Parts: sequence; structure tokens; C-alpha cells
Amino acid sequence: AMKRITFYLDFISPYAWLAFDRLPEALEGLRYSVQYRPVILGALLQQQGNPGPAGIPPKRDWTYRHVSWLGHSLGIPLQMPARHPFNPLPLLRRALACSADGSINRFVAGTMLRHVWVGGHDALDPARLDALAKVLAPQLKPGMEPQDAAVKTLLRSNTDAAAARGVFGVPAFGVDDKLFWGLDALPMLRAWLEGDAWFGAGWEASAQVASGLPG
Repeated sequence: AMKRITFYLDFISPYAWLAFDRLPEALEGLRYSVQYRPVILGALLQQQGNPGPAGIPPKRDWTYRHVSWLGHSLGIPLQMPARHPFNPLPLLRRALACSADGSINRFVAGTMLRHVWVGGHDALDPARLDALAKVLAPQLKPGMEPQDAAVKTLLRSNTDAAAARGVFGVPAFGVDDKLFWGLDALPMLRAWLEGDAWFGAGWEASAQVASGLPG
């Protein structure tokens, strides 16, 4: 049977761009459908008391180097935007103005991710945002504008539903009752879709470890 994958993403994440690009190749030959769900990464991080890589100075440097190298080594165009992090809300809302139910199509997701991650430009440059709006105009849902309350509600409910499902970062992939996190989880996601026997006991057993930290 065809598996439905929910791909949780925020355009601020370079790993979301890399995983978006790699997904078709990583899952080649399998039967699946994907729903792309924009969420607010900052809100998910905050909920877990996680500053995120950009909030830890040496990790920020490492992350930007690592993703730039990954783009280079995987042959995926990736140039750090002129400013990062930045406020992704205008991009998230514009994407969801192209949605009836909180999911966006692959064209809208890819257009947004390339806007941020290809070329090394400022993601919030007003002239670039105008150009982006023109490209996405044919995708807008009738009567929907990025600043509408309905769009803000979609974004909030997407983020709340992701948090309720246990999403703590992006990219995350929900399929069946499982959740996979990160670019490097794509082979594990593939194994689940292929029915790998490890998931019989390995998935549950791995997380049953007692914590040695003081309560």
C-alpha cells in the first residue's frame, strides 16, 4: 500500500533544503506520497528549551560550514543567505496562502527553499520578496493573502500538531506512528518503508534506557 509521509519543514533550515532535494533519490522505487507541512521551527525549539544551532556560537559556525560542505559534496546548490537566522514568518505565511489545509505542494516548498538557500542573498530583501510573490501568485488559494488570519491559523495549527506528534526539529518525517528527524534519517525512513525487521524490537528497545542524570 502507498505510505503517506508528512514532511515538516521551516524554510529557515538548511537541512530541510538538503532533505527536500534528496528525498526523491533516497526513496527511489518506493510507493509513497508526501505532504509538505510548514511549521515554525523557533516555536518547536522554544518548547523544548533548545536554543537551536544558531543560538550556540561555536555550533553556529560549525553548522554553516557543515551544510555548505554537504551542499558541495552532494551536488546541491547551497549558499548561506546574507543573514541567518532571520524571521521566517513572512515566507511561511506566503507559502500557506497557497494551501487549503496546511499542506503545500512540492513546487511551493521548492520555490521557498531555493529563495533562501540558492545564491547567498538576503531572504527578506523587499525586491526579492516581491519577485517571489509574483512567482507564487498562480498558486495562491482564491481570496487568500499571506497576512490573513486564516493563514496565521494554519501556521499555528500546523506547528501545534507537529509538537503534539513529538516534532522537536526540522526536517522531520512522520509516517504511520513513526517520526524520523534530519537529513541523515533518510536511509532509516527508507528502511521503515521497506519493512526492515529491525523495527520489530529495535525501535522500542532503543528508547527504553534509564536516565543516569539526577532527576
